[in-house]
Amino acid sequence: MIKRIDHLAIVVESIEGALGFWRDALGLPVTRTETNAREQVEIAFLPVGESEIELLEPTEADSGIGRHLAKRGAGMHHVCVEVDDIEAALARLTAHGVALINETPRVRDDGTRYAFVYPRSASGVLVELYEKPEAGQASI
Repeated sequence: MIKRIDHLAIVVESIEGALGFWRDALGLPVTRTETNAREQVEIAFLPVGESEIELLEPTEADSGIGRHLAKRGAGMHHVCVEVDDIEAALARLTAHGVALINETPRVRDDGTRYAFVYPRSASGVLVELYEKPEAGQASI
């Protein structure tokens, strides 16, 4: 069911400011950045082995990430695990009484399907599930 940890997401006030630690001090490379207009966030991707650290900077104060930053400050936002079959994973979680934020997966521009689990069901941790498209599969 779970293949690996895909990424750890960290909310920051400024990606440029945060890179002083993550890129410059730790030496992690930035492989790409992107804007996710739907989620109103800028993202910097820093690989660590087979996983990544994602730095999330809100583009709007009233976005989900913006509200998180205002309420809790910078820091850990969520853990993302990659799964083989997101529908099966969601069905299994539901059968175990887990509270889901997304009962059906959302789809990123690259075809990755994702859903979130409420922290109250995961020892206080926001968990994201990812199902990545197979190689060569067309983006949506």
